[in-house]
Amino acid sequence: MGKILSREALGEAVDRLHRGGSKIAFTNGCFDILHVGHVQYLEAARREADVLIVAVNSDASVRAIKGEKRPLVPEGERAAVVAGLAAVDFVTLFSEQTPLDLIQSLRPDVIVKGGDWKEEDVVGRDAVRAWGGRVMIIPETAGASTTNLVAKILETYGRP
Repeated sequence: MGKILSREALGEAVDRLHRGGSKIAFTNGCFDILHVGHVQYLEAARREADVLIVAVNSDASVRAIKGEKRPLVPEGERAAVVAGLAAVDFVTLFSEQTPLDLIQSLRPDVIVKGGDWKEEDVVGRDAVRAWGGRVMIIPETAGASTTNLVAKILETYGRP
């Protein structure tokens, strides 16, 4: 079994892991251009549990969040790059505006988000707390962002 799973296959895998006593961490994001901040964030997220699941926004979902010019990298490639990281156990794509349905279905023990989030704004926090889980906010890596990378590329190579 590979790391990139459909929602259904992921649900089955998580059920087996929960029955085996594994603690599950969940995070989500666009991961448009992977950078050091993403890597450090995902490594820290993995340390919060036995298994790390990353839900990657579909292309349509990224456009709704970031605007028509994004994503820069198609969803299948973004999922493959995230899945290639040692810290990541499973990846799935989601198209909804938020991952709430996925969180409620998977019932992770920990929801992890980056330091650009306030805990009270984390989608699924009430649900995960209701079943005894927690929310973890990982501090941002200063200056590491896709927006900053795009700006640097434009500054260095100019606009087409």
